[in-house]
Amino acid sequence: MESILVKGLSVSYGQKRVLSNIHLNMESGNIYGVIGPNGAGKSTLFKSILELLEPNAGEIKVLGKEIGKVRKKVAYVPQKDEVDWTFPATVMDIVMMGRYPHKKILQRINTEDKTIAEEALNDLEILHLANRQIGQLSGGQQQRVFIARALAQKAEIFFLDEPFVGVDMLTEEKIIFILKKLASQGKTLLVVHHDLATVHKYFNKVILLNQRLIAYGDTTTTFTEENIAACYGPQLTILHKTGLINK
Repeated sequence: MESILVKGLSVSYGQKRVLSNIHLNMESGNIYGVIGPNGAGKSTLFKSILELLEPNAGEIKVLGKEIGKVRKKVAYVPQKDEVDWTFPATVMDIVMMGRYPHKKILQRINTEDKTIAEEALNDLEILHLANRQIGQLSGGQQQRVFIARALAQKAEIFFLDEPFVGVDMLTEEKIIFILKKLASQGKTLLVVHHDLATVHKYFNKVILLNQRLIAYGDTTTTFTEENIAACYGPQLTILHKTGLINK
């Protein structure tokens, strides 16, 4: 089933072109690794689809409609540096925000909403932190909180912008286990990711991006040395030396 359709997307910041003529057709039941160097436009792609910024050109459909009509079915986990960790909110407060898209104006959170939030926290193994202020958490715990919020939303499409940054391996394995479970339930997941050594293990689909679309499709046939070289250019040698990609 077609989940996200992007046709001719181009985005500029001032005079600088960040994305140029992007065409994508993403289907449900898949985990898409969004891969590319810094400045490639990965976060810009997410924000364009989510209508958090206005593109120069292009058409985007989410579940066959304008995103404004299906927004409650779309969950977004931003980069950690986009979150104000000093905000006086508890873990439960943040996760409960995932229920707001399902409520009408002035409609209160009910017992069912609380149960759903607790289940999400339990899935991420942080229910015991429900009353903790978010700024008091470790980096891995903070990331789990925002993924729990996305789970509580009961979304059909999940955007995760660098969810593994600053987390330990145990948390990373827990997160990818949950993402694969969601994909098996027919959800669509897009994940900005930098560790090229784990791409084959984590994602069944990849989008290679560097201001233009280099390639996208099945990981086994798309995440190739040739496409990686086209995406990263001179950085490829550095990636080999640092072990971020296997030779």
